[in-house]
Amino acid sequence: MTLFTHENRQKTDRSRRLYAAFEIAHTIVDFLAAICFLIGSILFFWKAYETPAIWLFVIGSAFFALKPTLRLIRELKLAAMGDAEDLAERFRD
Repeated sequence: MTLFTHENRQKTDRSRRLYAAFEIAHTIVDFLAAICFLIGSILFFWKAYETPAIWLFVIGSAFFALKPTLRLIRELKLAAMGDAEDLAERFRD
């Protein structure tokens, strides 16, 4: 079974729910990263807030790094779900 294929996402109700849950998590992480960068950018207007601004950029960067991690975990879970179903089919035959 290959990763990142649309068929893996639509195989069963369980795979559709898993895909939807990960899409929601991915979107939340996207918003959190954007908010950190936006607030961090605004804080750079004042010298006194430079350190918190830097920390928001670091946190936002961590959120951006989490995005592909979530996608990879999702795809591995979907692939594993498909393999279990394939094995069950082979066992029935």
